[in-house]
Amino acid sequence: DKIRALDPMLKKRDDFEDMLEERRNSSDLRYALRCYTPVLYKGLAPCKASMLKSMVLQSDQLHHVIGQVSRETGRAADDVQEEASAILEEMAHCLQLSTVRFFAFTLSKVFKTLFRSICVNEEGIQRLQQAIQEHPVVLLPSHRSYMDFLLMSYILYTYDIALPVIAAGMDFMGMKFVGEMLRMSGAFFIRRSFGGDKLYWSVFSEYVKTMLKNGFAPVEFFLEGTRSRTSKSLTPKLGLLNIVMDPYLKGEVYDINVVPVSISYERILEEALYAREMLGVPKPKESTSGLFKARKVLSEDYGSIHVYFGQPVSVRSLAQGRVNRCQFNLVPRHIPRRPSEEIQSFVNDSAYRLVRAQEENMVLKPWVLLASLLLQNHHQDQTAGQKRGMVLEELTAQAVWLRDMFREYGAFLHWPVVLLDICVGGQVKPGEPHSTVTPEEELLSQAVIVLSCASYRNQGLHVFLRPALLASAINAASSNLKQEVFNSFSFLRNMFSNEFILCPGATVQDFEEACYLLVKTGALQVTQQELLVTERGQRTVAFLTSMLDPFLQGYQVVCRFLCEEATENLTEKQFVPAVRKFIIKHLLAGRLRYTEVLSSDLQKNSLAALLRLGAVQKIKGRIKLSKVTYSSVFLLRTCVNLTYNC
Repeated sequence: DKIRALDPMLKKRDDFEDMLEERRNSSDLRYALRCYTPVLYKGLAPCKASMLKSMVLQSDQLHHVIGQVSRETGRAADDVQEEASAILEEMAHCLQLSTVRFFAFTLSKVFKTLFRSICVNEEGIQRLQQAIQEHPVVLLPSHRSYMDFLLMSYILYTYDIALPVIAAGMDFMGMKFVGEMLRMSGAFFIRRSFGGDKLYWSVFSEYVKTMLKNGFAPVEFFLEGTRSRTSKSLTPKLGLLNIVMDPYLKGEVYDINVVPVSISYERILEEALYAREMLGVPKPKESTSGLFKARKVLSEDYGSIHVYFGQPVSVRSLAQGRVNRCQFNLVPRHIPRRPSEEIQSFVNDSAYRLVRAQEENMVLKPWVLLASLLLQNHHQDQTAGQKRGMVLEELTAQAVWLRDMFREYGAFLHWPVVLLDICVGGQVKPGEPHSTVTPEEELLSQAVIVLSCASYRNQGLHVFLRPALLASAINAASSNLKQEVFNSFSFLRNMFSNEFILCPGATVQDFEEACYLLVKTGALQVTQQELLVTERGQRTVAFLTSMLDPFLQGYQVVCRFLCEEATENLTEKQFVPAVRKFIIKHLLAGRLRYTEVLSSDLQKNSLAALLRLGAVQKIKGRIKLSKVTYSSVFLLRTCVNLTYNC
């Protein structure tokens, strides 16, 4: 019964409506200029920007920190107060309805050109409307594209919901005209890092908490901190989540509603850019001129978008039995202090739970399935030294088999009737290299295609992750004994906890869920002592294992690099270029099977895992092998069954 409660098949999801359909049949100007009267928290009137700034600057917490900084630095309190005011001016949003209407008109034109449909679950919108009236609201969208925050505001304006105040990076503020227009549409700008700057942190946290405590507007930020270049969810960043939970924990509000939002793109505007970034091409700087140069994307078709507003999550219910709020009665609330271990653990667990909620409501398109199949076929061709591609009938049959498996595992699939218009001459093949390029250029050109394809496959990895870890553990374990398999599963899960969203402390739960799904689909038999793959399950287990193979080989080749070529002078900044050079050499020599191991994202995650496992140490900014390195690498090698010989 406990496992059945985990079964995603039992989850009821809302239907979608295409919000662009009405836009295609009515005036965009009339839409932009329509009456906009959103309901606010407890019927409050909208707060002017000047009033909000005044409340922040007069807060007890900020006054306390200003006095502290004044004493520590010997500066006059008035000077520190002026600096705080300047920080707030640089940071604060300044919502103007005229700018919002301009964006509403412009985005209608752009979205109708770029996308066939923008589908929204209207039941989720209704839940959000109700939640905003009852408690302060925090919106947590997934983050795969620059389009995300524009899309969110566009949807809320369309449904007459209070526009969110959005945390944006300082990069955008540097864009002429555009930065100020974003500010006037609800964006507030924060530095990417501010380390130990006590004053900046105080202004920032007080600004967010003042908006939240008073319910002036929903607060929106990206829990992952930055865009995912791989279409996998990123490890959540906890800074802003700590801030928005603080008013509840200190008893300043009765509750806070946190709403996870899942944004699923059929095709992401930046997909080729992301692939090149992962191969070492520097990220272009955000600029107004770059925005205008990018207008050529308007001539392309980016398919459909599905936006799912999840169930509002009560912070009060999350904290029930986890946090003793009495601890906040011991120190005056206006005095900032570091979160206790209990609070840090609670916020961390909540963050993972919220990112998993985003994943579960992602809508997967057919290209996710096709990319998974094409990549596996491409890897088999590489191993065999062939370039045969896939016959359309074979691809179709495998896609139907995989579709059914996705559904059995509870995936949220959007499956149009007409598919597979990607074929040329009855076959799907990777692009042919140009004859004049060098082998390394040819490899990197091929890698762009493979990494772009992998970004589609990655959208569905969360569906199969736990069964795939179990399938890999079964292959790696020395016997079929349940305990042996569990030990391998636990090691792999621990190793990949920087790569995928795996909730801390849930190893047993994940193992049981994986067993249940494989048993339910007839791939596995579980006795009291053993796990046995059925004859029917051989195909499923082979497919699941091969989904993780590129990641396993990526971690393995990083281990080999660290053992063989890394010097004690290697800094973290030098690590990725050095590993990339090492990998290119081995790929060209045919000693590596997966081009995906060129991904800088994969390399950074593997280094983070090795640092966490104690296999590598970072001393004065330099990477150094620790004494347990070779035992850790040995464990890794024994858990990987790959053609690459380490």
